[in-house]
Amino acid sequence: MTSGEPGRGVPAGDAADLRLWDVRKTFPGGTAAVENVDLRFPAGELTALLGPSGCGKTTLLRMIAGLESPSFGRIHLGETDITDVPAHKRRFGMVFQNFALFPHLTVAENVAYSLAIEGVAKPKRRARAEALLDLVQLPGYGDRRIGELSGGQRQRVAIARALAQEPQVFLLDEPMSALDAKLREEMQVELRLLQQRLGITTIVVTHDQREAMTMADRIVVMSRGRAEQVGPPQEVYQRPANRFVAGFIGKANFLTGTAEGGAVALPSGPRLTVAPAANFRDGAPVQAACRPEWTHLVPEAGANTLTGRVAFVRDIGQVREIHVETPHGAQVCELPFSNPARPALGDEVHLFLPPELIRVFPAQDRADAA
Repeated sequence: MTSGEPGRGVPAGDAADLRLWDVRKTFPGGTAAVENVDLRFPAGELTALLGPSGCGKTTLLRMIAGLESPSFGRIHLGETDITDVPAHKRRFGMVFQNFALFPHLTVAENVAYSLAIEGVAKPKRRARAEALLDLVQLPGYGDRRIGELSGGQRQRVAIARALAQEPQVFLLDEPMSALDAKLREEMQVELRLLQQRLGITTIVVTHDQREAMTMADRIVVMSRGRAEQVGPPQEVYQRPANRFVAGFIGKANFLTGTAEGGAVALPSGPRLTVAPAANFRDGAPVQAACRPEWTHLVPEAGANTLTGRVAFVRDIGQVREIHVETPHGAQVCELPFSNPARPALGDEVHLFLPPELIRVFPAQDRADAA
């Protein structure tokens, strides 16, 4: 592969995959922020780096952007090694969490700031800024001041500014975190539509699973500096790689037991059949997980059922959450509001866990043990 040189820019060209090879980052004092990350970001796709605070996702994004240097490993864009290429020569657009707009400049001047630094003539800068403002649905806003804009409008300006240089890769660090819930959901859809229209390789850092599920072609779930699972949103949701992913993406009911002939034996309780059979040695401590919307209320106890009493009922729009205390711990069942079942506080109920929708994991994940 072609090696980049310090100070040498990234060549322009067609979209190319971004690759990370065994990338690590250790800060002074020995704190490991990112460990042994091998990732491919396909050209033209939107990938979400998803995980809790402190999991390393922002550090990873900053290394991709050139704002941090890896302690070990290489970063390639297509055939070019860009590990040592400085940030200002990577032709990567970036939107920060606080947008970092200049309040003393007009909207158009903010959008065209990088072009002014490059010495592009003022008429061309203005024309480019106006075109980008049209693209982000802010036509006619060029002469306004940043202080006159709402949060959502400022975000659009930050996006337009990042696109001014026609970047090869578009990086966004928690871009929706400062917006209220309704506007955040609207902007998620708008940003996704814009990315699809432009076809730019895009990486979004977020701790919001709903945001990741809404926007991404692929999700990288991170914990303690490592990539726990990489895949399309529904694959990660339906088939989580481990207990951490199952608990972080969406909701899950967990049951502690032991493996027994491919099933899960609960302490002093029922034996949960799993399909396909769980691949664990008999007697191994395991945890079975089943999502609340996969759990059904049934009229009577039987195979793969848990019996308990309703402790709490919560109506949340189109879904009713039934919280049930069982001998094996608290469980939650989500029912569509159209479901005629109306269990009340204190009622005895029976929860059926479909064998094909039970996921079984070791009792302790690497993410827990780290």
